[in-house]
Amino acid sequence: MNIDFSPHLPLSPAALHILLALASDDRHGYGIMQEIARQSDGQYKLGPGTLYDNLQKLMELSFVQESSRRIAGDDPRRRYYKLTPTGRGLLSAEIKRLEGVVREAAAHLRPAARRT
Repeated sequence: MNIDFSPHLPLSPAALHILLALASDDRHGYGIMQEIARQSDGQYKLGPGTLYDNLQKLMELSFVQESSRRIAGDDPRRRYYKLTPTGRGLLSAEIKRLEGVVREAAAHLRPAARRT
């Protein structure tokens, strides 16, 4: 099944970072914020309001869902989130789009003599 993700692209920086944070593991809200800070070397920090507003939108669009994951000794009120297969497809589409942007930018930044 081939899904057209173009109506959802480009992703906002917050949505992109949330999807990236969930690409490798299910995480709770604070864990998502920590992973975003780690992946961006502290350059991008997401506050709780922005995180949960974006998570809600991503869940409404079925790109993210609540996970059944629970860790022994963890606060039972803590909710974990995971990337859905459709969310993974959206993230892949955005990565492909960004790769094209970077290729185009690199081509424009090359000296004129080397642009052939």
